[in-house]
Amino acid sequence: MLNKVPEVTIYFWIIKVMATTVGETAADFLNGTLNLGLTTTTYIVGSLLIAALCFQFKARRYVPGLYWLSVVLISVVGTLITDNLTDNFGVSLVTTTIIFAVLLAATFATWWAREKSLSIHSISTTRREAFYWLAILFTFALGTAAGDLAAEGLNLGFWISALMFGALIALVALAHYRYRLNAVLAFWIAYILTRPLGASLGDYLSQPRVDGGLGLGTVVTSALFLATILGVVIYLTRTRKDTAVLVPSAGERERQSMSL
Repeated sequence: MLNKVPEVTIYFWIIKVMATTVGETAADFLNGTLNLGLTTTTYIVGSLLIAALCFQFKARRYVPGLYWLSVVLISVVGTLITDNLTDNFGVSLVTTTIIFAVLLAATFATWWAREKSLSIHSISTTRREAFYWLAILFTFALGTAAGDLAAEGLNLGFWISALMFGALIALVALAHYRYRLNAVLAFWIAYILTRPLGASLGDYLSQPRVDGGLGLGTVVTSALFLATILGVVIYLTRTRKDTAVLVPSAGERERQSMSL
């Protein structure tokens, strides 16, 4: 297969942050505004995610609309998983943060042990793609827990939390471009941090003013960001500016050299 994920460009990060924001506001909209409840919302969005991933796994190359639809849905599901644990089962935000951090670390460790690479530029087999989406699911769940812990558990508020996570992402970028922090490590750290950043932005825009937000509501916020995502995805579909080049992993290069 060709590489199944997009090139990491400014478009990637724009859609990623907006998708994480939609993950927060859409979950609140379905759960609260439509009164579906966490359980019903989880079943509905979970089913949609499974369907989207089935098409994503069957594809032989990167398809912008299909890929980003899966990201948006997995963002909502990641949020719902954390919300179910905290609201329905009474698990503390500290505990959920630790749990998902451990699960994510275990996913990366297994991925590395089997493939000798965590680079997203070599997602060209079903097994690698499975590791990739599992890691993304845990990054969203972890980001939701960490973001809620910062904004609510530590009483920092939505806006201050967004500034804090944005500053951390800027530090990661500085460490990569100025101090040569490993590109793969920098990518995954930034990827994790964009989730609480997006969640904090989503809450700040959608929550009532009395709770520290701007009071736009979940409908307006979700619609605004979904429309923006759709516009960027249509642009990328037409221009193919984010189509990545397949880069062999270290294990593949070693096997190729041995065969020569």
